[in-house]
Formats: sequence, structure tokens, C-alpha cells
Amino acid sequence: MEGRGARTPLLECGEYHPHKTATPRCCFWLASHVNVRKCVAGVMLLSVLTIFFYTYYVTAPLTSLVWRDRVPRPLSQCSLLASQQQARDHRSDARLRIDAKVLVIAESLYSRLGRDIAELLVANRIRYKVEVAGKSLPVLTTLDKGRYGVIVFESLSKYANMDKWNRELLDKYCREYSVGVVGFATPGEETLVGAQLKGFPLFMHTNLRLKDASLNPASPVLRLARAGETAWGPLPGDHWTVFRPNSSTYEPVAWASRENEYGANEDHIPLATVMQDHGRLDGVQRVLFGAGLQFWLHRLLFLDALSYLSHGQLSLSLDRWILVDIDDIFVGERGTRLHEEDVSALMASQVALQRLVPGFRFNLGFSAKYYHHGTALENRGDDSLLKNREHFSWFCHMWNHQQPHLYNNVSQLESEMMLNKQFAMEHGIPTNSCYSVSPHHSGVYPVHEPLYEAWRKVWDVKVTSTEEYPHLRPARLRRGFKHRGVMVLPRQTCGLFTHTLLLERYPGGRERLDKSIQGGELFQTVINNPINIFMTHMSNYGNDRLALYTFESVVKFLRCWTNVRLASAPPLALAEKYFQLRPDELNPLWGNPCDDARHRRIWSKSKWCDTLPKILVIGPQKTGSTALYTFLAMHPVLVPNQPSPITYEELQFFNNNNYMKGLDWYLNFFPPNQSNASQITFEKSATYFDGDLVPRRAHALLPNAKIIAILISPSKRAYSWYQHIRSHGDPVANNNTFHAIISANDSAPKQLRDLRNRCLNPGKYSHYLERWLSEYNSHQFHIIDGSLLRSEPAIIMNTLQKFLKIPHIDYHKLLKYDAKKGFFCQAVNEKTKCLGKSKGRVYPPMEDRSAKFLKRYYTPHNTALSKLLVRLGRPVPQWLKDELSNG
Repeated sequence: MEGRGARTPLLECGEYHPHKTATPRCCFWLASHVNVRKCVAGVMLLSVLTIFFYTYYVTAPLTSLVWRDRVPRPLSQCSLLASQQQARDHRSDARLRIDAKVLVIAESLYSRLGRDIAELLVANRIRYKVEVAGKSLPVLTTLDKGRYGVIVFESLSKYANMDKWNRELLDKYCREYSVGVVGFATPGEETLVGAQLKGFPLFMHTNLRLKDASLNPASPVLRLARAGETAWGPLPGDHWTVFRPNSSTYEPVAWASRENEYGANEDHIPLATVMQDHGRLDGVQRVLFGAGLQFWLHRLLFLDALSYLSHGQLSLSLDRWILVDIDDIFVGERGTRLHEEDVSALMASQVALQRLVPGFRFNLGFSAKYYHHGTALENRGDDSLLKNREHFSWFCHMWNHQQPHLYNNVSQLESEMMLNKQFAMEHGIPTNSCYSVSPHHSGVYPVHEPLYEAWRKVWDVKVTSTEEYPHLRPARLRRGFKHRGVMVLPRQTCGLFTHTLLLERYPGGRERLDKSIQGGELFQTVINNPINIFMTHMSNYGNDRLALYTFESVVKFLRCWTNVRLASAPPLALAEKYFQLRPDELNPLWGNPCDDARHRRIWSKSKWCDTLPKILVIGPQKTGSTALYTFLAMHPVLVPNQPSPITYEELQFFNNNNYMKGLDWYLNFFPPNQSNASQITFEKSATYFDGDLVPRRAHALLPNAKIIAILISPSKRAYSWYQHIRSHGDPVANNNTFHAIISANDSAPKQLRDLRNRCLNPGKYSHYLERWLSEYNSHQFHIIDGSLLRSEPAIIMNTLQKFLKIPHIDYHKLLKYDAKKGFFCQAVNEKTKCLGKSKGRVYPPMEDRSAKFLKRYYTPHNTALSKLLVRLGRPVPQWLKDELSNG
């Protein structure tokens, strides 16, 4: 088939081909046989053709380049004969007393290999802890259970050269709890030849260049990785270590050859690059690597080593699901759209992939306004897609491919979507996929609420996908979420695709693509994600059809080197599988769209960036947070949020119920103030202090906020809270004494236990402060002595102004003591404006037995708080000193 842009091959003299043109040098031979005039005419004709070729194919826009006769064939370096192998099951029937968690002993917090290990663990959702190698080991047990299932040493040398005491302690732990060790031979300046690893009958050669890696099919470590083929070519790096054992306890897992060895393959000496220690000498099983994780095969083997050494506790599922979306169907500039033969190639590739990926179908997203907007050949391509519509899956874009956040209301979006739906119904395109993708990722995240509402009404959308939530690099760390009943799946964008000509024009372009397929980014994406949704575009399937090449190649390479079980399913089924695997991701984690340039571009213009609060007063309850809120609102620079009709001055957004209402709901309480750009907004919600998810949520949206907490005696706080809920008619509090509630045991009725926890838990100050300090830096945190806030509020407010770095005002003039209320109030014209009747209420004294109970209960927590304050360099309040005294 002759394609547009086919290059004109040149003939050698004496050659004949009906479709080829003679070169000018042949004319010298022809001159003796034909008329010179005809030869000149031929030269002129050739010149005209050359000029035409240059003008059309070189000076034309790159988007018009089409090389359909140069479509590359899919890669496959293996015969797939190994596909009959069965993946090993590392699970053990023994009763294990270890946690499914990895301990990583790193050389430093900034080491390259340490970061690579941590990133791979994060990508596969494997729990881990990093400790920097030091003089002592971290705590390895809790009661009668091991804290870690595998221990990873970034430096094999550091492991081998541990001091005797720590080594014996570690080996005892590994033997007693059946814990394995992974070690990496890190590069060194000194080249070693036949050097013995200290304490082991194992010899090493270092700083080698290697090539042609292969796996030992008999190794019990292999599970994810499949043996039987060879990764030809040089291995990355020149600091490889190989192992030569002197004991039957060792078995090679992987081999390679010296790079400077030439000749027949059978003459190469296999060198062990990954070695398994079966533990026959000292009862400790190990897997030792001769290099880090830069080599793609080592990433597979590292995951297999974790699975094997943890007896299956850290095994990953072998199931991988793949969905390939083809966006922008019917959309595209002339010269980039599909022809009939491209549609035929698409169907042929789909058939080939279905043999390797059960259930596979390309998923086509269409914007119908641009149907038949191409050339005559491309319009026939549009018709061919519709003619073969039953062979594909379909989903909706926008009618005119416009970004939905540019529409102001639901009605506009509905009318646009209805045009697309009417086209689908007229042309027999199915409309029941429950899946949609927004053009350019707009409207999904940052969330444009009208889009979700229009989707539900017109298309009954239950699933979408985006690469924009959160906008993370590397992409495999993205997560899903659910909003307004729509499940949002993380999407992988194949930015690998471009025209073959462009790949050839840029140095190494084609090599980079093939490297991504053969163990690189695309390959690792499928390995690290159980469910993969790839976004591609229509133009990737015309022209050079590079998308077909890429997906067929990577699927074959996965089948060649891994035991993963590839399959596909419709988007709704994939969404249900995804959130079965990742139930923790159902809840969103709202970030600030203003912090990301791409997010700002796809956020509604009606939104604003500068009014989110920069100060959070987090409580806890009954410590004086309402009084502090009032004092802050007196400052001319500080502006509180607008009140909520349900919770008054407290928005309680970062708690569960309101958080699910979305970012738009929160923003509505902070309208932009055009008159005073220097004003700073703040929010106070006393329930934030002890909320389990609140610190992480707050930091995701407000990472630079100043955080203010107020602490009083936890015993007084608990008693005040009990009296507060009694006054609000809580039936359990009204039917039980304070002592009955705080002393309720775990066999008490659930309502009584819940009330006990709500009463006592917020007073465990150090526990919740540590949680906040794990998200925010200590310099962002200000802790107020609640007893001084009540007795000396002006002093507290003057100190607070320095922390907030706002203009100083004299609170001595703004506050006045109200003898009737018993606390300070706002001074207004020689009078006082105090808080409501519920504030300052006088309660009966606490029973002595309750006070003693609470003193005993809170002593360990108060001790921890005192140590925390000293560590932070903050003053220890007098009430805390009194609580910890023997008196």
C-alpha cells in the first residue's frame, strides 16, 4: 500500500523498477542511447518532482506528516514459550508473628538508592519505615510480635560490618520471627577481586561492567518475574558487584556476563548478580543484590524478594487490569485524522491484544460536532469508525470539545451534552457506559460542581478518570476519589507518543520510547498499578500508528518477563475493583488549585485564590476557643469566616460531613474582599484538634497556615465539656453522673463508651499535637495557655500578634474585665460586650473521686506533653506543673 509521503527510492545504474525513478548519474549512461534533449527533459522533470517533494513534506507543518508505509512492527524479544510457567505462591501455613511492614536501614536521608527503595514501596502501597544506620538498632518488637517482616539494608557492607552486639541481636530477631534480610552492594571507589564478605563464605568482585542478564528458573524467589529469556545488551552503570559462593546455602537468582567478553554465547561465563542465601548456616534467609534499582529487572526481583522473605505477607496480586481510552474521536486538524485503513489497523491491533488481554476493547471518546470536518479520506475514516462501532466501547466527551469549567451553569452544560447524546442515538453509538471524560481534564479536579450535576442528568455518569487528582509526579503515586456519586480513577497519560519522524529527528527519541516499553516507565506503570487507565488521542492511531506499536509491544514484553495476569473490563467494573482494592481512597483530599499552574488553568474563573484562611484555631473544645475567636475578630487586619447557619461561627469543614461537600462549599464562606487586599482571613473550629483526618486534610489545602491551639487542665476541660452537653440535653449525659461516664469500662453500653471517649480523648494533648506536628512545622504552630487567656488575655493577644506578624494593637484598651461574667469582654463605650449566656456558666464543684480518677488517668499524657513542650522550646504552663506535682 502506497502511503502519503512515501519516500522515492533511488536506482543504481542498470536497475529497473516500474515504480522507481532513475538517478541523475544514470543519464551519463543513457546519453549514448537516447536523445540529449530527452535526457535534459528528464532532469528537469526530476528537479520539479524534487522541489514538490521538499515543499510538501519538509516545509509543510509537522501535523500534516503521514508515513503510513513506515509503521513499525510491535516489539517482542521473547518467544513467549515461558508462558506455561506457573507463578509461585510464597504464602506459608505457619503462624507468623510479624507485621507486613518493611524496615529500611538507609545510609542517609538523602541517598539515591534509599529514595528509590522508598518510592518503589510507596508505589506498591507497601508499608515501611526508614531508619538511618547508626550505633543502635530501632525497636524491633512490640510485646510478642515482630514489627517488621523484612529488613532492607541499603548498604550490604554496613550490614556485614555491624558491631557484634547489634548483629547478634538482629540475627536473633530474624531467626525467632522468621524475618529475612535484603542487602544491596553499593558502589565503592576500591575495586575488589575475590574479596570475602565479612562473616560469610561468599566472595565478591566489584566495579564491573555487565551485559545480557537472565534469571534462574529454579529460584524459589521468582514470583512476579518470569525466567526463560535474556535481556540483551549492556546493563546500566559500571559499578556492578558479582558473587561467587563457597557454600551450598547460596543459589543464584540472576546472572549476567562481563561486557568485554566476546564470542559465542556458550563461551560466556555466567556471573551471579543476585544471590539467595537459604539460611542453612545461621538460620537467616537473605537476598543480596549486586547493584541498586536502576536496572528494571532488579525492581521486579526486589518485589519478589520481599514476597519470598515475608512468607507471602508482602506478596502483590498478579492481576493487572488495562483500559485504553482514545480521546478526541472526530476531533483533530486535517492531516492528523484516521483513514479507513487506520480503522482497519485499529481493529486488527485490537484482535491481537484480545489474544493477550482477555476482554480488551479500545474505548473511544467522541465530540460529535467535528464529525466529517476532515479531508475526503478522513471523512471516510469517520464513517468507517461508525460502521464498525459495535467492535469498540464508547464514551462521551463534550459536543464541541470545550472545557466544561468555562460554562457557568448546569443548563449550558446539559444542552451541550444533549447534542452529543442525540448524535450517538442517531448513529447507533451506545450511551450506557456510565463513563465520561472531560476534555483537557477540566472540571473533574479542581471540581466544577455543575459538571457533575449535568453528567448525572444527561449521561448517568458514575465513573470518570483524570491525571489531575492529585497532579503528582511520578504518575504512579496518583490516587482516586469519589465526589457527588462519581468515582474518579487515576489516569495514566501516554506522553510517549509522537510521530516516527519526530522520534527520529530528536537524538535517541526512538530509543527512549523502546526503553520505556522494555522495562522503563510504561512497563513499570503496569507493574506498580493493579488498574491502569491510559489516555491516548486519535492522532496516535493514524499516521505512523505509534500507539498500536506501543501497546502491543508493552503487553508482549509483560508476558515475556512477568507472571502478571492481564485483563480488561468496562470502566464501571474497573472502578468497583479499584475501590475494593483502595477503600482508603474513596474520600478525597482537597488541595489548593491555586498552588498548581495547571490546576489554575482548568479552574472556573468564578473562583478565587486569595481568600482561603491563613490562620486556623483548632481548639480543643471548652478551652476558650470562642473567646479567642472574638478577640481575633477585633483586630482590623483579621477577618473571620462568614457564619454557618447550622454551626454558627464554626464551619467544621475538615470534619467528615462538611468535607464531602467539596471545596466550593468551603470557599463560599470566604468571599473576596475587593476593598482591603491586606486583610487576613481566619477560621475557628474547636473540633479540629482531635479529628483523626483533620491535620492531613488541613495541610493538603492550607500548607502554609498558622495553627493555634489552646490548652487548659485536661481534667477541667473534661468536666466542662460534660456540663456543656448536659445543658444541650444529651440524654446519656443527663442520665449518668460525670464519674459514671469517665469510669465506664469496655463492657459498658456503646452509647456510654462513646460519650466517655468524647469526654476524655481530647485531653490527651500530646497525642494530638504530635499528629498535627507531623503535618505542620513547629514554627507554624502556636500553643496558648488557656488559663492565662482567661486571666490575662491582653498579654496573650500581644504575644499572638508577634507570632502572626500582624500590626500591633493594644488589647489592654480593647478588653475589660466583667465582674458579673467573671472574665474579660470587649470594651464598648465604658461598657462590656460579652459572649452569650452559655459562656461563663458556674458549675457545681467536681467530686473528689472524679478529680483523683482524672489525675491518675491524665498523668502519663501530661508527662508526655511536658516533654513535648520542652523539646519544642515552649514554656510549660503553670497548670501543667501543678498537675504533675505530688500535691
